[in-house]
Amino acid sequence: MESVSVNKFRDNLKNFVEKIIFDHTPLKVTRRSGEDFVVISADDWAREQETLHVLQSTNLMKQIAASASTHTQNNGYTPTKEQLNEIAGL
Repeated sequence: MESVSVNKFRDNLKNFVEKIIFDHTPLKVTRRSGEDFVVISADDWAREQETLHVLQSTNLMKQIAASASTHTQNNGYTPTKEQLNEIAGL
């Protein structure tokens, strides 16, 4: 993760924000006196929150593990041709 001083961040705010949004790379901003902070895009923040939600949900993690197991054993659910066509049409 790239790191810049708060002064450099402030002086180049527009450029840093554009890079953060378009490259999806977080930026650590350091301060001489106080806590550092990280800037990320709103889309990346939402993705991180969704990931945390899944990881913290026991039921979802069990479903993922069961799905991975059936996939590995090649005996998972097989959709019908009509279901595949419907999925592909989305």
